[in-house]
Parts: sequence; C-alpha cells; structure tokens
Amino acid sequence: MQIFTINFTWSPDILRLLSLKFVPYQIICTRFMNKPLRFLVILSLFASCTNSSKPDATGEKPVDNSPPAINYSVVRVLPHDTTSFTEGLLFHNGELYESTGTEPNMPENRRSMFGIVDPKTGKIDKKAELDRNKYFGEGITFLKDKVYQLTWQTKVGFIYDAKTFRPLGQFPIPVKEGWGMTTDGAYLIMSDGTSNISYVDPATFRLARVIGVTDNNGPVSNINELEMINGFIYANQWQTNYILKIDTASGKVVGRLDLDGLFATERNKYAPSDTMNGIAYDSTTGKVYITGKLWPDIYEIKFNL
Repeated sequence: MQIFTINFTWSPDILRLLSLKFVPYQIICTRFMNKPLRFLVILSLFASCTNSSKPDATGEKPVDNSPPAINYSVVRVLPHDTTSFTEGLLFHNGELYESTGTEPNMPENRRSMFGIVDPKTGKIDKKAELDRNKYFGEGITFLKDKVYQLTWQTKVGFIYDAKTFRPLGQFPIPVKEGWGMTTDGAYLIMSDGTSNISYVDPATFRLARVIGVTDNNGPVSNINELEMINGFIYANQWQTNYILKIDTASGKVVGRLDLDGLFATERNKYAPSDTMNGIAYDSTTGKVYITGKLWPDIYEIKFNL
C-alpha cells in the first residue's frame, strides 16, 4: 500500500511546503515514527483520503441491485384457525383451499389434511387427511382433474380426484423434500427448501426443468409455499416474512413484499403465531390472500401484480 507524504520546514511564521510525493506505507512507519509532527500530518492526510465522502472515482453513488420493494395494502381480514399449521393456500373454482401439516411430536389438535376454508370461521372443511404418525402434509395443487399433495420427508405424494377427493394413488417426489407446490397448467412446480424450484412432468413424475432462485446476493434458499400469478412465481421464504416475486425464465427475484408488520400484528393477537406461509390468488377476481402458520387471521392484500 502507498500513501503520500509532505516534506516541510518551519519558518518563524508558516509551515513551508517543500515537496509532495508517494511513498510505501512501510517506509512511512519506519522512517517517521520519531518525528511526531510529520507523522501526525501523514496520518491526518491518510484518514482524510480513506474517509472521502465521494462514493467512487466517478462521483456516482453505488447502484442498489437488491430486489425492488413491492408495496401493499390490506383490503380485509378474515378469520383463520389457530390450530392450522399452514403448508399451502390456493383458490380453486372460487373457493379457498388450505393444506396443513403435523407430526407425532406436535399438539394432538394439529392435522395433516387439506380442504375448503370457511370464510366465516376460518375452519377447514376436510376433504382428505393423512396419517399424522406417518406423513407430514405439505403443499397442494389442482391440475386438470386431479389434486396433488406433497409430504415433507417421506418422498411420496398423493393424488385425488378433483371433484370427489377420492384417493387415486401415490407418486414419487423427485426432489430433496416436499415443501410448496403450484402449477402453470402443464407442470407440477415444487419447492424443496433450497434455492431450487423444480418443474415436474405429471405423467412421469420426472424432472423437466429446475430453476435456481437468485437475488443480488446470490442463491436465495428456504423457498417454500408457491403461487403462480400472471406468469411469475410468488414464493414465501421460510423463516422470513417475505414474499418473493420470481421470474420463471431466469429465477431472478424481481420484487419483494415485506410483511413483517402483519406478522407482528398476528403475534400480538396470538403469541404462538409462527412464520408466514400461504399465498392464494383468485384469477377470476384478481384477489390475493395470505396467512401464516397458526395465525388467527387471513389477509386479503392488494398490490401491483
């Protein structure tokens, strides 16, 4: 490293500048330590250089490449069952569906199931339920005439008739774990808790495509519940209260909703309220609903889609 030094002499009235030159930092330290005044001048100049108020050599401020904030407003608040450990939320034929998960070491009143949410009570009208001692229920999606349901770590999913909810069979989950799920009308689109979002062929259950979610800091992990809205994937990020807007071509996060304020409200109402999870889009009305694990409320929110 180099800095510059000033050679000077004292006159009766002024400090006379003789020369200005760059010298190695090590030389400064060894040569001038016994000359207090000159060394203080050097340190002062060095500090002045390193603390320059100019952002860079061009005088321009560094560009902020973080995902743009998406502002939202709350339209209305609906009740939500505080025993529902939410793993998925979606609209189908004008009705709001929710999927929940649990395991043996969780309270007995929690269940691994999915069904229609009653907007007056927040309770789920159960359509299918898994054995909580075997399966932790995760995300669901409707594709054509079937309902697909993920489980967390058992590597198996379940298929139901979309009208009667009669079980039709099982399928292998071809990703690390089952977390969130949505569809683009052709593929089952899954998250697995990493930065990957996987497109799965519903005929073969083989991976057709994987996109890596990234922002200005690199890969974005903990991708959870998914919802397809106007060609973009909106995703909850586990252990945060963010909803990420993801470009399906590049995987880039192109926008972010910060719902910390809603989470704080829910915690104040009901202390066990857990992280936000659940995004439902009604394509007929354009309405978006969100909630969280064990939250007492479901929110209809409005933002630029």
